[in-house]
Amino acid sequence: MNLIEQAKKQAAEAVLGAYHAAVAAGELPEGDVPAVAVEIPKDTKNGDYASSFAMQCARALHMAPRKIAEALVAHIALDGTYFEEISIAGPGFLNFRLGKKWYADAVQLVSDMGADYGRIKAEHPEKIMVEFVSANPTGPMHMGNARGGVLGDCLSEVLDWAGHDVTREFYINDAGNQVDKFAHSVEGRYIQQLKGEDAIVFDESWYQGADIRELAADLVKIHGDKLLDMDGEERRKIIVEYGLPTNIARMQRDLERYKIHYDVWFRESGLHDSGFVKETVDMLTAKGATYEKEGALWLRSTDFGCDKDDVLRRANGFYTYFAADIAYHRNKFEVRGFDRVINIWGADHHGHVLRLKSALDALGLDGSNRLEIVLMQLVRMMQGGEVVRMSKRTGKSLTLSDLLDEIPVDAARYFFNSRAAETQMEFDLDLAVKQDSENPLYYCQYAHARICSLLRKMEEEGIRVPESADLTVLGEAEELALVKQISLLPEEISMAAAERDPSRLNKYAVALCAQFHRFYNACRIKEAEDAVRDARLVLCCAARQTIYNVLTIIGVEAPEHM
Repeated sequence: MNLIEQAKKQAAEAVLGAYHAAVAAGELPEGDVPAVAVEIPKDTKNGDYASSFAMQCARALHMAPRKIAEALVAHIALDGTYFEEISIAGPGFLNFRLGKKWYADAVQLVSDMGADYGRIKAEHPEKIMVEFVSANPTGPMHMGNARGGVLGDCLSEVLDWAGHDVTREFYINDAGNQVDKFAHSVEGRYIQQLKGEDAIVFDESWYQGADIRELAADLVKIHGDKLLDMDGEERRKIIVEYGLPTNIARMQRDLERYKIHYDVWFRESGLHDSGFVKETVDMLTAKGATYEKEGALWLRSTDFGCDKDDVLRRANGFYTYFAADIAYHRNKFEVRGFDRVINIWGADHHGHVLRLKSALDALGLDGSNRLEIVLMQLVRMMQGGEVVRMSKRTGKSLTLSDLLDEIPVDAARYFFNSRAAETQMEFDLDLAVKQDSENPLYYCQYAHARICSLLRKMEEEGIRVPESADLTVLGEAEELALVKQISLLPEEISMAAAERDPSRLNKYAVALCAQFHRFYNACRIKEAEDAVRDARLVLCCAARQTIYNVLTIIGVEAPEHM
């Protein structure tokens, strides 16, 4: 339930009813009038809601907007609505002032819904898959994966709260060239560890990371030098059978530690093994979307506005990563029946967006409308005013695991979700561990803990939160402002889902906590008369629940003690 939308709807209906009443009374002419638009003004000193309907009607009715507004006010009926007053401002703005019932109902709604407060029913609920991170299992996860993981997880949660059926998925790239390169890389380090650095030239194109050396060392411990006696293909098969599951298990462990829990781990290899990639490419060929050239099979991507055509099957008969990606997305839509698919990609993949959507269009899957790509910009890790690229602990490139060793998981999640995906961000490692109000996460968690502490102290003194209270006694400016801020959560969730921008909730959480602190500093609770005290205690509980819910959506703790 969204009381803000209810109030807007009531205001719009009241204005339209007033127009028809004024027409019937002969005070306004009948005309082709627009729909009544009602907004929350930035400055609410004249009213809590405003409508420019009178000005929008001026041309159609051939009247001055002020005259139209006066006729509307003369005939408007506010009985049974949340509004107690309507006034005219400027050239004809209609301003509505909320009555006490709206504020009381807004607080009561939080009490009634509890941990579900903020959940809304989607007008058109969809079955949505959000695919994110999907890092190659050939090495550790980096800071791009760290940011993408939180953005994908928070967006999934927002969509769930917005009334959709959401699946979180990780696509495991366990086939293709990168796996072959991975096998050769570990093989090279394995041979070097047993026979010396000069025993084999380590190709510059192979993976150079320390994790490759660690896997090679594992293989030496497990097999000794036995793998040296095998031919290269058999040796690399054993390496892949050990190395990929080891790396995948590490990714799963690190992501669980990061509070990211996937519904599905989908393997690329399964698409190849089942023949689904070949079947998909054959379907494109049957639709006339491919051609052969120099032994390779090409997709006519330029027919869909792309700058070049794309290889689907190489001359050696192997299918490209792009072919597998098309098959994977066909599986999402056609086999598993998702209405919409949202992928979180790095901005460096922007050139792949149109190609993939076009291929799905060629298959009749409407990729242009059903596939959404959220492109995520780079993140710079900062400490002491300088860019951080290496882990202090390991002296190597900073990985997700390293980051979670250096700062709290909640700090990583909150800060990575603090900017919209399309904006570049600087992650201040010093700020993330600060224990004061300058740190926005600490500020929000402290507000929750402060309310919990207040309620505990009151209970120790024999004053409990009442099961019911007369909430219409709330009338101080700070009280009403806090109620308004609390009431925004359903709207913020709706907007975050529509804009695919979960960072809105970080900003909302800070604004909510700031409003609570203003209320707490201005309105005494223990010393207030009983009815006011009880209403303020219920309001505190509503604020606590709302802070808890929004922090839960972001995926961070709402502590009761700090």
